[in-house]
Amino acid sequence: MRLTISALLLSLLMAACSTPPSAPDSVPEPAAKTAPSAAESTPKFKNSTLKYLANRNLKPQPTRPLNVRSRCSHSDAIGTVTRLNLLVKEAEVKSFDARVSMKGHGTCSFNMQDFAQDAKLPQVLLRHKKDNNCTVRMWEQGHNVTIAFNSCRNSCEGKAFDYLWPVVVDARNGRCH
Repeated sequence: MRLTISALLLSLLMAACSTPPSAPDSVPEPAAKTAPSAAESTPKFKNSTLKYLANRNLKPQPTRPLNVRSRCSHSDAIGTVTRLNLLVKEAEVKSFDARVSMKGHGTCSFNMQDFAQDAKLPQVLLRHKKDNNCTVRMWEQGHNVTIAFNSCRNSCEGKAFDYLWPVVVDARNGRCH
């Protein structure tokens, strides 16, 4: 008897939690569409940074062929040493040799002989001949040219790639940062 009462209570509890089936004839009415008001049509900013950029006269960076020459060496405060020899004329890479040594982590080396140029615009793109995932991108932002390395772990010793940052060159004087 106790078992049947427990089973009955359990089935009543389950029935109370379930949703009733909808009738096949009942179709929910579509929501009425209203025209957006002028206040709703203006974009609302998701963060405060966009709010401050909204009224500025910002223009996109022009797309033009990259021209940069650099033969530089730079050491930073934590012991990273960068050596770069780079020549790009009209977005065509003529020479590229970069060596970045991270103190205590190893060295990454990149040489134009190991790469083929895949693109010129909007960014210069070099792709490693043996490791298809390894790419080097170069682009201009104001007076600076950024050289970024992507998926080039095989060009580095140990875990040096985990500490590799892009190299920035001042296009006016060829200095590295």
